[in-house]
Amino acid sequence: MSAVNTSPGPGSGPPRGPVVAVVGPTAAGKSDLGVELALALGGEVVNADSMQLYRGMDIGTAKVPIEERRGVPHHLLDVWEVTRAADVASYQRDARRVIDDLLDAGRVPVLVGGSGLYLRAALDDLSFPGTDPAVRARWEEELTHRGAPALHAELARRVPAAAAAILPTNGRRIVRALEVVDLTGTFEAALPEYRSVYDVVQIGVDRDDLDTRIEQRVDRMWQQGFPDEVRWLSEKGLREGRTASRALGYAQLLAWLDGAMESADQAKQATITATRRFARRQRSWFRRDERIVWLRQPDVTQALRLVGSL
Repeated sequence: MSAVNTSPGPGSGPPRGPVVAVVGPTAAGKSDLGVELALALGGEVVNADSMQLYRGMDIGTAKVPIEERRGVPHHLLDVWEVTRAADVASYQRDARRVIDDLLDAGRVPVLVGGSGLYLRAALDDLSFPGTDPAVRARWEEELTHRGAPALHAELARRVPAAAAAILPTNGRRIVRALEVVDLTGTFEAALPEYRSVYDVVQIGVDRDDLDTRIEQRVDRMWQQGFPDEVRWLSEKGLREGRTASRALGYAQLLAWLDGAMESADQAKQATITATRRFARRQRSWFRRDERIVWLRQPDVTQALRLVGSL
């Protein structure tokens, strides 16, 4: 995660709402539940999946097809080119603008996604250090030439607590931490306390059969032509996108296209394994937040009961 500090929330006075968030691990059924809730509440969906922000990354991120959105408007989909690096601060700004506009119009914002930091950025009292393209580019170049472990050692020398919170193999986070250290002189390795800036109900969706559902989803992605999507995006600069090129499935298929994997099937199996590992990390992230009320199944009736507490 990037360095984060508390800051005043949008506006003043009591929190605005109601806002609903549907969160949890990938393949649990969040997207369909989000549509159902929006239909029942007179709301609109706000995307909180960092990879669904990217234009053209449709099959691999399991975007809900337009015909399955049932007329419910979806916001913050397809807003970034695949060459753009992820930027949670700009997402926070855009998400809060959408949320506030919907509330002003008497609509219920229904945030849906599994990107924990992005959800917290939209809903919680957080602020993010700025970025400097020149500083970022310098550390990205260092990452290319020296590798993540060497940069992690540099971070450990400068801010040991930050290095302890970041895996030595996570080049993207190491680069961001070093950028923040250069800009601010320090780096906060931990997020601040949970404090919402909206009147929000957070509904967690999880499944006992999640591993099976992940395998089925990845099989379906391949059947829908996911390798062709990656080929097409590679012509649009996917490899140059430091965030998009590392997305689940996309990274594995690029490795196959570049000859680092023997077959598309090997890339598929690697995607299943990586996605299951990612889902475990998502569970760990969300389970720490005691504000989230969990459902064993994405049941709209139970979810509406929870929303009724707003």
